[in-house]
Amino acid sequence: MSLTNQDLVEIVAFRRALHARPEISNEEEGTAHSVTDFLADTGPDEVLTGLGGHGVAAVYDSGEAGPTVLLRAELDALPIAELSDIPHRSQIAGKGHMCGHDGHTAILTAVGRQLGRQRPARGRVVLMFQPAEETGNGAAGVTADPRYERIRPDFAFSLHNLPGTPLGHVRLKEGVVNCASRGMRIVLTGKTAHSSMPETGVSPMQAISELMPALPPLGSGSFADDDFSMLTVTHASMGEAVFGIAPGHAEVWATLRTRLDARMADLCGAAENLARGIAAAHGLSCEIDYHEIFVASLNEPQAVAHLRSALDAEGVTHDEAELPMRASEDFGRFGHGARSAMFFLGSGERHPALHNPDYDFPDDLIPIGAKVFMRTVRNLLG
Repeated sequence: MSLTNQDLVEIVAFRRALHARPEISNEEEGTAHSVTDFLADTGPDEVLTGLGGHGVAAVYDSGEAGPTVLLRAELDALPIAELSDIPHRSQIAGKGHMCGHDGHTAILTAVGRQLGRQRPARGRVVLMFQPAEETGNGAAGVTADPRYERIRPDFAFSLHNLPGTPLGHVRLKEGVVNCASRGMRIVLTGKTAHSSMPETGVSPMQAISELMPALPPLGSGSFADDDFSMLTVTHASMGEAVFGIAPGHAEVWATLRTRLDARMADLCGAAENLARGIAAAHGLSCEIDYHEIFVASLNEPQAVAHLRSALDAEGVTHDEAELPMRASEDFGRFGHGARSAMFFLGSGERHPALHNPDYDFPDDLIPIGAKVFMRTVRNLLG
């Protein structure tokens, strides 16, 4: 159940190579190939590729009846330019592993090293390298793939590094840990006109000036309550960047956020009714669509108990502070049909925040994350 010094040297080098060649959501083909190549000498019993896009599932099967335990990491980077002078900084302009998914992937390859040497006594382990977490369509694509039925888990576990928390310390609790969210795009269409004769057109100017301040108050409740909802306007545009045309088109983008999935339908309905009512009052058509849909992530009590047992056995300190989070995470979809839980592994109190241009995953977390996962697997499967 341990990694050798040589293992760590190779896994850290692998992580840094991924960091230098980031691929954003839905473009992770090269990263997926790197994972399968790196795991090849661990001898997985089955490897599924192209799951829900560029997802990879490596299966380590005991050959004996028992539960299926899925461990998940993410493959994708972000469209953020890295501002760093580290030797392994991003070599791809405008893209960077600013969320630590390269580190999460490295942790799962460390587990693969150990499973390659000793299979579990019963059941099987699935190492799921998931694409497109950042856009919310990765887990949805993987779980909708017909081949997912071949690896459908009884238990699913994941982790995410957490800057601002002491290095190696874990945050873990039952229930909601990440909110549901989705992006809402509202398109208002009227009629353009010459700017000298605006009365001959139908401008969305007044409508968006009413709509933007009216959207956020639709959110309600304290974040401590299950009925919490939040709406944030994130972008607006109107017409063309010219002086000679009165606008006939506008867009407003907003992010809708709730603690629980059931509350999301109510928030969407209220926002849609508001937008359509304002559009109609100003003679505009209104079209609405949704993007980057994340379901709520809930930690199931039995799955949490297994993680706590592993943390205690490995001497990893943990508490429930700072949970749940308003941020979203698409791991929640793996909990639809499986007992699932995610823990949050501290990256250091002064470590750059996630999505910052100078972020780099701390390599010291690789053996910690790997031993927690391995202990969980051994406790469940022997």
